[in-house]
Amino acid sequence: MENSNNEPSDNSSPNESGSKVSLRTRLKRILIGPPRDLADSTLHHRITLIAFLAWVGLGADGLSSSSYGPEEAFRHLGGHTYLALALAVLMAVTVLIISAAYSKIIELFPHGGGGYAVASKLLGKRVGVVSGSALLVDYVLTITISIAAAGDAFFSFMPVDWHVWKLPTEVFLILFLTVLNLRGVRESILVLAPIFFIFLLTHIILIAGGIISHAPQLPATLSTAQNDFSAGLQLLGWGGLILIFIHAYSLGGGTYTGIESIANGMTNMREPRVQTAKRTMVYSAISLAFTASGLLLCYLLWEVVSVPGKTMNAVLIEKIVTEVPLGAVFVIITLISEGALLIVAALSGFVAGPRVLANMANDSWMPRRFAALSDRLTTQNGIVLMGLAALVALLYTQGQVRIIVVMYSINVFLTFSLSMLAMLRYNWRLRRRGEFKTSQFTLLLVGFLLCATILIITTFEKFAQGGWITLAVTGGVIALAFLIKRHYDNINSRLNWFYQGLLSIPKKTDVSPGEPNPKEWTAGVLVAGYGGLGLHTVLNIFREFPNLYKGIVFISVGVIDSREFKGEGTIENLKNSVEENLKKYVEFCQGQGIPASYQLSVGTDAVEEAEKLCLSVAQEFPRITFFVGKVLFEKEKWFQKILHNETAFAIQKRLQWDGKTVVIVPARIK
Repeated sequence: MENSNNEPSDNSSPNESGSKVSLRTRLKRILIGPPRDLADSTLHHRITLIAFLAWVGLGADGLSSSSYGPEEAFRHLGGHTYLALALAVLMAVTVLIISAAYSKIIELFPHGGGGYAVASKLLGKRVGVVSGSALLVDYVLTITISIAAAGDAFFSFMPVDWHVWKLPTEVFLILFLTVLNLRGVRESILVLAPIFFIFLLTHIILIAGGIISHAPQLPATLSTAQNDFSAGLQLLGWGGLILIFIHAYSLGGGTYTGIESIANGMTNMREPRVQTAKRTMVYSAISLAFTASGLLLCYLLWEVVSVPGKTMNAVLIEKIVTEVPLGAVFVIITLISEGALLIVAALSGFVAGPRVLANMANDSWMPRRFAALSDRLTTQNGIVLMGLAALVALLYTQGQVRIIVVMYSINVFLTFSLSMLAMLRYNWRLRRRGEFKTSQFTLLLVGFLLCATILIITTFEKFAQGGWITLAVTGGVIALAFLIKRHYDNINSRLNWFYQGLLSIPKKTDVSPGEPNPKEWTAGVLVAGYGGLGLHTVLNIFREFPNLYKGIVFISVGVIDSREFKGEGTIENLKNSVEENLKKYVEFCQGQGIPASYQLSVGTDAVEEAEKLCLSVAQEFPRITFFVGKVLFEKEKWFQKILHNETAFAIQKRLQWDGKTVVIVPARIK
């Protein structure tokens, strides 16, 4: 491998095959681990998650939201805290309803995609882009709010003078998680799993202890709440109380935000995938409903109020353990576990966010490079982008959870609403097939009404307090997606128009000339799918170098990306697909009387695999020249380098360093 100065690096060591590994590669492997072995038939099984681990990795997002969602809801009750009991019940019911509705989405979309796939397939691609764009922004804010809330939890038991280190600590945590996720989903979850269970244990003790220890005062508390309710009713009337209740309920919407990530992360689930995901959803729903509602009830029972520099959970814990032996230790352990779980929750942003980005890239709504997998089988480009975007959001909001939670909730419930609407439409159409289920339709209708209510009220109430930023950024992402899609469609239509005649060139002979002679001059043509660009490259070889090349070897790399790597057996399917395309090229050339054969390999890095394959072919055909087709724009613009990879030039550079001749054959587009 070359270094930046095209000279061999001194800082390298031999690998098992005897070739040298650069310092950069060695550092990369130390940080994110060695490449995965794609030939390992058990690979997909080993890197996917059983329900238990999926609950930790994806369910932690929902469970951790109990650290800030119930607090926001309780805070907005103001002096009407007696409404907290009804709010706790409704919050638990909402969690269970949305989770049950998303279980239906899991059944209908077993390969994942979440809100993006649901809206795209059932409401149309344009609506799908809205849902997908909202999800992208949402997962960035998932990382941001989780880390910001973790900082609040950690610093709640620290001296005020130390709070100047809160934001720098949060920045470090985002960078740390970015690197950790580059190693792979399973590894990052296994590292952080113990934190999840410490959180569960401490919060079960906290909630159960808070309710049980206050049980003797419970009748008095309920009596006071009833009297306060009657007074509030006389003062504000039913309308006023309902408005306050709905306002608090809506602004506690951050509580439900982790449910989507399970439906979106289906490709990370162990087979049988649907059953694993549904089981994960049950675990997440029950744990979240218990924790969120239990904390709300404890706030009411213990008359918790806001204290500057502390979360309400910190205030609650300190009140409950005032006279308990080692109470101060329990406070620290609980808050550390809370902050640590929030860090685990940020993983869902790094897991599900790049997945949405990859799905949109596969559909040409985002740059296609975001669908590529690294040699660790992670959507590396998406992970890095999510990390950088979360850093920007964190620095812009200065880590203030009250601001972030508003920005966060709007897009979550935009996606929820669109998903519920899509499923409602689908179920309504089932009437024609006699498969309509009233209970399922009712569940989805109630879920849609709850989500739409939260969305409308949150947007209206908090538009000037951060809501407009979310809407503006999401609108920008949507506009960008349409511009990218239009560009790709335009390029594809031009290529098809320019080279459509090449696909119908008639055969010159039915007698096969066989395979190329290794002793003669041979053209090695690197191709992707079968189409006009590859045929254009072949015809130009014989036009520019008449009578020189006596045969052709077609070379192709099957790239394992997020679309391909969905389960065991997909690598073999990809090989078969690539081979079918290569056979078409061979058949075309042999029909023109040209000896032809093919070679293929499969990997995650097109350039690296192409280099290895070409060097292997060159050993068999020593008199070979390599040719690569490349789309060439008349007036190249800066964004085209982002939307179109530079694979041809990268392969040329590597093979030239290896002493091989590589010719770029341009396909000009005006």
